[in-house]
Amino acid sequence: MNFWSSKRCAGLMMGVSALALAACQGSANVGGAGDGGGGNGTGGNGTGGEAPLGKANKVDILLDIDNSRSMADKQEVLALALADLVQALVNPPCIDANGQITQPASPADACPAGSSREYEPVADIHLGVISSSIGGHGADACGTSAPDSATNNDRGHLLARSAPVGGAPIPTYEDKGYLAWDPGATYSPPGASDPVAMVTTFKEMVLGVGQVGCGYESQLESWYRFLVDPEPYETISVQGGVATPQGTDTTLLQQRADFLRPDSMLAIMMLSDENDCSIRESGQYFYAAQQTNANATKFHLPRPRSECAANPNDECCVSCGQATPSGCPVDPACTNPDGSSAVLTDIEDQANLRCFDQKRRFGIDFLYPVDRYTTALTSTTIANRNGELVPNPIFSDLNPNDSNTNIRDPGLVVLAGIVGVPWQDLARDHQNPSLGFKSASELVSSGAWDVILGDPANYVAPQDPFMVESIDQRSGQNPITGDAITPPGSIGNAINGSDWTISERNDLQYACSFPLLEARDCSVPGAASCDCADGSDSPLCAPNPNDNNQLTLQVRAKAYPGLRHLSVLKGIGSQGVTASICPPQLTDPTAGDFAYRPALRSLLERMATRL
Repeated sequence: MNFWSSKRCAGLMMGVSALALAACQGSANVGGAGDGGGGNGTGGNGTGGEAPLGKANKVDILLDIDNSRSMADKQEVLALALADLVQALVNPPCIDANGQITQPASPADACPAGSSREYEPVADIHLGVISSSIGGHGADACGTSAPDSATNNDRGHLLARSAPVGGAPIPTYEDKGYLAWDPGATYSPPGASDPVAMVTTFKEMVLGVGQVGCGYESQLESWYRFLVDPEPYETISVQGGVATPQGTDTTLLQQRADFLRPDSMLAIMMLSDENDCSIRESGQYFYAAQQTNANATKFHLPRPRSECAANPNDECCVSCGQATPSGCPVDPACTNPDGSSAVLTDIEDQANLRCFDQKRRFGIDFLYPVDRYTTALTSTTIANRNGELVPNPIFSDLNPNDSNTNIRDPGLVVLAGIVGVPWQDLARDHQNPSLGFKSASELVSSGAWDVILGDPANYVAPQDPFMVESIDQRSGQNPITGDAITPPGSIGNAINGSDWTISERNDLQYACSFPLLEARDCSVPGAASCDCADGSDSPLCAPNPNDNNQLTLQVRAKAYPGLRHLSVLKGIGSQGVTASICPPQLTDPTAGDFAYRPALRSLLERMATRL
């Protein structure tokens, strides 16, 4: 099955890109200001002028994969669709004036008379993989000294391992950590020329990321570190109570220079089932991930001031561990009878939820602002470690000694997020997911951002109750489908099954869920990443015939609201591609809505405008 399965204009929306659809209507929209700026020639100049947009003849694809617990299932689903992605790039379909689509057997085959390729086959592709784990940001969480803990900090480096622990390295192009598609043998030495073999290796790289990484997923910061950070640090430690980055990671800089061409189309694809937790790496923000005190007792954050509960944006909303802001009254809740600063209890400050609703719960936002990432994808300059503006590596020539001097413009940078959001909220037609997900402009025109994101900066919740982060059971109906939040103990809706009882208050309700490819027996001692080991009323769990019908058989996978990912995707406008990590179905591999096929098709629709 490929993306271009339909044969006539009436069925084009099943699987073709925006350009193919436009061909049916008699014209093809190849971009404009809404596609990220102007430029001329390959790559353009990023000025946003009126010159025709340049087209790219090479593509650099970076997969940024969450490798925390529960992600192996999603990595397997992604692997099912990678062949579609590669096929669509290296062997695009032919389309005639009537919208008739034919699929050539190979990139070298000519199109039938009267038709032409949607875009030229891409004969130069780099494929790389990184993970969401970049350590504890100076805290004692996610260390790497214990056995089998190395993947707690993958440092933003390219990954090519056959398994997360003890796996042999996967061969890559000149051992540089990425795959290179080079059917014309233009490289020295030549890169890959067999698409089947390359896809097989690419799948191995994705599955090798694994799910034994850091639980504080820094998805946004991990791609920022690999692609953008002008001074990626070598180490970070707490000195004088302050997180202090030291040195420069020259290995990462070399990998970046090898992987990222200045005039390629850069496509970044994030895969994550949790919200981003990119902790700031300065000052005392590391406390968001701190686990123990100096005396080895459990560490807890100070209480927030009382104003935080009603309005986290109140100027008096700070941590009780900070000085009282000028003009704010003394808060009795901040001081213990002995005069010490009040700290949160075990149940109030679960280490697993340190990245949830931080300003309201702690009085401090410990995470990098999302503007850091929108700027990284759109601006020619960014701030270095000292706050000085320097050239943005994404819009720079990292190899000035070669003959390639073209520089990409923002329209050649695409960020895709396969994240926690109901697919029904993104579908062009929730009753027919084969029609694909809404484009960036369709998300705006349909009001979908209010549904899935709300206004996080002003603490306005999403209209879809399934996208509300909460420990407690929620209420309300999905505004697209009418599905209501159902109480624990019954699978009552098609989006997340139901909410569940979080008795230890150490988890969140799910944005969506989907059937596992294979059920998991959580009653078996040592079962990896099981969500049903305690027999809870989670919608992921079913009666286990091997365990006296206790609810210890995991039959579904979960995803939490990915609000920070979505904020960045909204912020970059037409450069963003938004998709759900909960696939519409996993039973019919020939259908257009199988696995992450709609997500990858949305990515290709956006890429096709500049190929």
